[in-house]
Amino acid sequence: MAKHGKKYRKVTEHLSAGKLFGLNEAVEFLKKNTFTKFDETAEIAFRLGVDPTKSDQSVRGSVSLPHGSGKDVRVIVFASGPAADEAREAGANEVGFQELIDKVKGGWVDFDIAIATTDAMAEVRKLGKVLGPRGLMPNPRAGTVTEDTAAAVKQFKAGRVEFKMDKAGNVNIPFGKLSFEPAMLEENGKAVIAAVMAAKPQACKGVYVKKVTVSSTMGPGLPLEARELTV
Repeated sequence: MAKHGKKYRKVTEHLSAGKLFGLNEAVEFLKKNTFTKFDETAEIAFRLGVDPTKSDQSVRGSVSLPHGSGKDVRVIVFASGPAADEAREAGANEVGFQELIDKVKGGWVDFDIAIATTDAMAEVRKLGKVLGPRGLMPNPRAGTVTEDTAAAVKQFKAGRVEFKMDKAGNVNIPFGKLSFEPAMLEENGKAVIAAVMAAKPQACKGVYVKKVTVSSTMGPGLPLEARELTV
């Protein structure tokens, strides 16, 4: 079990056992009780009631945060021709086809989002061992396999966030920085919750979301009330 420092333990003294939070309450608590010298990231974690071993119950998608993520998102694009030119003009950090594939194959993964055109995917799929484990493989469901590379680059640069269920059936999504105004974090959080609820697989039976927790980089996890899942 991880050991927490004195500042963390002091924060948790303000928490009542079994207390559930509204999203606005959770945001206010984390902002009021931050104790770090850096701008912490706010996250929402979902414990899902799906079977992660079944492909038809996988949960994956993306969400456009109304107020951005507060992070400088590094985007690369696998494309050639006009699609490559449009991606460069839109602000992609790196654009290319075979030369970029070779660079990534060599172990370079200094980026947050990888976008590819449909034609490029025939070769990009060969990077599965490099991109797959890091959750960086382009995917149509996440909006990262597209012919409109310019729009995709702009969306991810502006705060569109990908999410994907892990092997244990959990989804963790950042939704801003604690320096954001409370209303901005709340709107971003509602967008995240709505996106995960909309991503429910048709094959999922019974309770889809078992638990939702809001936290910051160094702060405690605050469980949300069930009513927050109806936003």
